[in-house]
Amino acid sequence: MAISLELTPMAVTKVKEILAEQEPKPVGLRLAVVGGGCSGFSYQMNFENETNPIDKMFDFDGLKVFVDQASLMYLKGTKVDYIESLAGSGFKFENPNVKSTCGCGSSFTV
Repeated sequence: MAISLELTPMAVTKVKEILAEQEPKPVGLRLAVVGGGCSGFSYQMNFENETNPIDKMFDFDGLKVFVDQASLMYLKGTKVDYIESLAGSGFKFENPNVKSTCGCGSSFTV
């Protein structure tokens, strides 16, 4: 069964820009779902310096994205975009598994 995860071209470009500024240069990006936040779960994005053989690895135009097994089920079908607007800029997660989010929009329930 294929697990779908999508990073838009804008998100990939922005992550690559930030990645290029890091010293030492990380091997890729880690996406995770962790317990916490007002609604129960929240997203984490961190640079990864070491790979774990049990992680699922995605390749988006040369950007390696790692997801641990526990987070994978919550991220199935998720689209990650990078939005720039007058109100601010940042990464936006569109997750079809989410049942509700908190008022601040940074945590969710499934």
